Amino acid sequence: MAARWVSAPAVSRPRDAESSRRTGLRRYVLLLAATALSFAIQGIAAPGPAQQVVVTALAGATLLLAFRVAALAPRPMALAATFTLAALALSIVRAADGEVGEASVRATNAALVALGPPAVAVGIVRDLRSSGRVQLEAVLGVLALYMLLGMAFGFVYGVIDRLGDGPFFADGDAATVSRCLYFSFATLATIGYGDLVASSDLGRTVAVSEGLIGQIYLVTVVSLIVSNLGRPAGRRR
Repeated sequence: MAARWVSAPAVSRPRDAESSRRTGLRRYVLLLAATALSFAIQGIAAPGPAQQVVVTALAGATLLLAFRVAALAPRPMALAATFTLAALALSIVRAADGEVGEASVRATNAALVALGPPAVAVGIVRDLRSSGRVQLEAVLGVLALYMLLGMAFGFVYGVIDRLGDGPFFADGDAATVSRCLYFSFATLATIGYGDLVASSDLGRTVAVSEGLIGQIYLVTVVSLIVSNLGRPAGRRR
């Protein structure tokens, strides 16, 4: 009888570890899927009140999923859920009567998305430490983090357009959600099409900062994670 009680935990540990890994992988897949869906809605859907509500809802979903990936304590999760509901309510009010300024909605969306990358980074580091090797979760995490960065900068450009003295783009093109997103990812990936150009000093400074972050991130973090996929993450202490 005593032998049975001692041997049971030893048998269940590998199963528990595998179940935990599958749960973590599922969370990363959901995060990347929600991020990609938010990207598609912002880039394809026609601008309008309905699009703003959906974009805010997806931004809140990515924040909650990012916090789940990081396995944060219940209190930060509750604060993130409260912030998401408040942002969604603000977006709905904006869509219903237009009394809330669009700058407020875009700033709220920027905050929702910008809180995601630090949480994802925490989750990736925790997974690397717990598993001792670079797994698929880390690859999905760095890709989701990259997309969240691009979307966050896109919202920031929209806020600058609404609160600045003049249009954000040099040729007077309207700074719609899709155009800000397009400009942001073209800058983050350092593509440099040149069809949309920031007009103000603040806009140019933010754009250059995004380009530097994107270039450094791709050639260091992403390349390091992908090239070491399946290999040990480092010597355990």
